Amino acid sequence: MKTFLFALLSGIVAGGIDILPMVLRKMDKYSIISAFVHWSILGIIMPYVNWNFHPCIKGLLISVLTAIPVIIIVAKDDIKAVIPIFISSIVLGAILGFVSSKL
Repeated sequence: MKTFLFALLSGIVAGGIDILPMVLRKMDKYSIISAFVHWSILGIIMPYVNWNFHPCIKGLLISVLTAIPVIIIVAKDDIKAVIPIFISSIVLGAILGFVSSKL
């Protein structure tokens, strides 16, 4: 249970970091909620995925793979948003992967 709660907390922190620029730009509340939930769930999932990669690479791969459906939907209306989504997935995914390896 301790691992689960710490994983959820790390996902919530990552979600907070990801949505901060979205809140500052006054983006749609559903987009903000979606991004926050996405990272919160990733925080829970990552410690339980057993891939034989460096933890940062594992986190990066999981976050980018799970972001692909979001990127496809967003690209339809705002192609410029694709790059920031990829960058946040790479950076936050690697950090979350590292943190999850410590659980």
